Amino acid sequence: MGRADPLDRLLCEIRACRICASELPLGPRPVLRAAASARLLIVGQAPGTRVHETGIPWNDASGARLRGWLALDPEAFYDTARVAIAPIGFCYPGRQPGGGDRPPRPECAPRWHDPLLALLPRIRLTLLVGAFAQARYLGPRRQRTLTETVRGFRDYLPRNLPIPHPSWRTNHWQQRNPWFDTELLPELRARVRAAIG
Repeated sequence: MGRADPLDRLLCEIRACRICASELPLGPRPVLRAAASARLLIVGQAPGTRVHETGIPWNDASGARLRGWLALDPEAFYDTARVAIAPIGFCYPGRQPGGGDRPPRPECAPRWHDPLLALLPRIRLTLLVGAFAQARYLGPRRQRTLTETVRGFRDYLPRNLPIPHPSWRTNHWQQRNPWFDTELLPELRARVRAAIG
């Protein structure tokens, strides 16, 4: 019997991860997708309850909105050969006392992201969806606010492209920032098309 592919081995390790199991109200269920051939990487926050239940990333209203922003149908979006999906936290983190989901668990990205990226050599574009992804991948290069970081998206190209999280809360933000529709979305769609072919 031959040795398993390094990426397959790593994905098995991640899916078996129990590092923060005691902190997860619904238990661990790491959700991610990746193949060595992927050319687009989508880095979001952490799964919500629906994604936790189904094990399918972005399988909720936010995912539908994200696919609309990218102008990708579900078939293209979930084509693991071309699109890798790796949130900052792979498991549902639970609810905050005041409402909304908790931030991604802090153990996940430091433990798993660098080894994962090392096995995704063909990534041409990384979408940084929301403040947590931008903090991790842009570090001190990001601006003071998410809005400023997203508005300065050209500063991070061609490798990274920061966008807001596509939750319903973004509706008002999008109305207040019309440049997102007129400037960023056309650039985003063109770069996604160029990345995945």
